[in-house]
Amino acid sequence: MKTDTIAAIATGLSNAGISIVRISGEEAFDVIDRIYKSKSGNKILSKENSHTLHYGFITDGELIIDEVMVAIMRAPSTYTREDIVEIDCHGGIVVTKGILETVLKHGARIAEPGEFTKRAFLNGRIDLSKAEAVCDIIHAKNELALKNSINQLRGNVYELIQNLRERILRNIAYIEAALDDPEHISLEGFGQILKENTEKEILQIGKLIQESKNGKIIKEGLKTVIIGKPNTGKSSLLNSLVGEERAIVTEIAGTTRDTVEETININGITLNIIDTAGIRDTKDIIEKMGVEKAIRFATDADLIIFVIDASVELDDNDEAILELIKEKKSIILLNKSDLKQVVTVNQVKDKTIHPIVSFSVKESLGMNELEQIIREMFFRGELLLNDEIYITNERQRESLLDALESLKMVEQSIKAKMPEDFYTIDLMNAYESLGKIIGENVEEDLVNMIFKEFCMGK
Repeated sequence: MKTDTIAAIATGLSNAGISIVRISGEEAFDVIDRIYKSKSGNKILSKENSHTLHYGFITDGELIIDEVMVAIMRAPSTYTREDIVEIDCHGGIVVTKGILETVLKHGARIAEPGEFTKRAFLNGRIDLSKAEAVCDIIHAKNELALKNSINQLRGNVYELIQNLRERILRNIAYIEAALDDPEHISLEGFGQILKENTEKEILQIGKLIQESKNGKIIKEGLKTVIIGKPNTGKSSLLNSLVGEERAIVTEIAGTTRDTVEETININGITLNIIDTAGIRDTKDIIEKMGVEKAIRFATDADLIIFVIDASVELDDNDEAILELIKEKKSIILLNKSDLKQVVTVNQVKDKTIHPIVSFSVKESLGMNELEQIIREMFFRGELLLNDEIYITNERQRESLLDALESLKMVEQSIKAKMPEDFYTIDLMNAYESLGKIIGENVEEDLVNMIFKEFCMGK
């Protein structure tokens, strides 16, 4: 089936050293032949060998647009499994746009977001989990997210899902064969075998779903809310973590009246930090709105950092905050430990189960301990991915949940001693749910929606 030849700028559009304009499709070589001129004037790129690089000029009639290097790659040994041409030009915005406009003028159309990767998927070069990993690599917020996405791009998720599907399919095939030929294939005792197989698959899928919580944190970061009474050092903590004066700091209590948001990276963990207004009883309408907002953010947080001024006595506001966070993952910082301590670790320990750190923003004390506690709370202290598989994609997680539910139905059918053809219905549902993760039997609308999340040129 003939497809359009598409083109887009594959690099960021800025005044850089080099930009790349990518062309893919059946007429990619025809397009480049119309606009490329070699130094000698007699080279035709469509006749050159695949995966070669050529120096010359991009022209529009007699007008020279830019001096370039052109890479030509023949199908199927390309990213899209179509003929591909990549034009390496100077990185100015005007010249890059000029080359793209010339390419479009001479036979290509502008690519939709993610259309190159979509074609790689549709042409069977990559599965859907690898395609989504490409997008995740581009948007990775930290090294941990990048490593996980690279593992997925290498096919770790694909291999795991394929292995699960093959095991399920073997069970389906055996049952169907036995039902078709009961004289030669017996189902006696197979219920116990299927039960043991299903338990293994449930355990494996359940682990993937459980670890997907860490996967989401790896990909999106921890929604981290800093709370405490006014003037305890919350904004100073934010500034210290960010490394710049992001929040206004004064000795006047109640300076922060609205939230201040920033994203930082601590040893591979992304923290999406929100500094909130000091929590206290107040009659000031604006400050009261800030306090209500702080409480609302704390309710939805993945992690709460409660900052206490250890140089002054605890009061009812501190007690109220301890009550607020008792069911949340929280760390308590006893700040201003460089001053005379009025509040001690042991004193606070009697009031909470949360970890407590003696801390000083001013003297940079306690930061390493804070980082270690965060790792322990969310990653059991281990940040090395190795070959660990973390599902970071909500669509994939939903498919795993569907497959898990179907396999649990198989368990129930075995326990209830239902006829074997009942097993195959739920086994097939699990098989198909897992198939959606790697892109088998997915609807066209879903494919289109997934690739719309990609950037242009990829």
